[in-house]
Amino acid sequence: MMTKTRAIVIGNVKYGDRKMIVDLFTEVKGRLSFITTISSSPSSRHKRLYFQPLTLLNIEFDDRPNQNLLRMRDFQVERPYATMQLEMEKVAVCMFLAEFLNHATRGEQDNRPLFDYILRSLLWLDACPDRYANFHLVFMLRFSMFVGFFPNLEDYADGDFFDLREGSFEAAAPLHGDYLGPEEAARLQQVMRMSYENMHLFRMSHAYRNWFTEMILKYYQLHIPGFPQLKSLEVLKSLFA
Repeated sequence: MMTKTRAIVIGNVKYGDRKMIVDLFTEVKGRLSFITTISSSPSSRHKRLYFQPLTLLNIEFDDRPNQNLLRMRDFQVERPYATMQLEMEKVAVCMFLAEFLNHATRGEQDNRPLFDYILRSLLWLDACPDRYANFHLVFMLRFSMFVGFFPNLEDYADGDFFDLREGSFEAAAPLHGDYLGPEEAARLQQVMRMSYENMHLFRMSHAYRNWFTEMILKYYQLHIPGFPQLKSLEVLKSLFA
């Protein structure tokens, strides 16, 4: 059955001499993998640009159940970015987001609210002229709403601990070591109220932003089996000093 959908490129990998496997997060089917032929012609080199991570596409493909690698019949860029591939800081943030999404969306089926969230977030970043140092924090925190482990902020009380395994605020420290103490938990529940629109009002030191990034990634590692250390983290941590 021929299916048309919007899609976000998650990543690609070379397959043999003339083929490429492209991972997409689609609006109608969730995460899918495609195989496409890439020759050495000038037009094919242009084609490769379509499959750069986080590119927004419109695709048409032959939807065959239980087939691991699908084939696109047609594809085109839905909306070119204005700044995301030009500004050094945004390029680094996008590298991090693409690697994060590669692991955070694996196994995701039809999840249109999540697709819309990712799409709106990328377009917001592309249009944002400055003061987006906290963007990746907001993105990861809000992302957890769509995959089922966003903490209930209404449960927080002064002096609470935050149990990273359970994703909950608790009056006493858990017996394991994966938790935040009262001071860190208090800052967490404040930061979790950030949005793209107000995040510039939350002033953070470079060291605290990096610590907070690592803490969120640890949270994902505890809740998503096989979620690894991200290679792009060190580049991200060097930004916004």
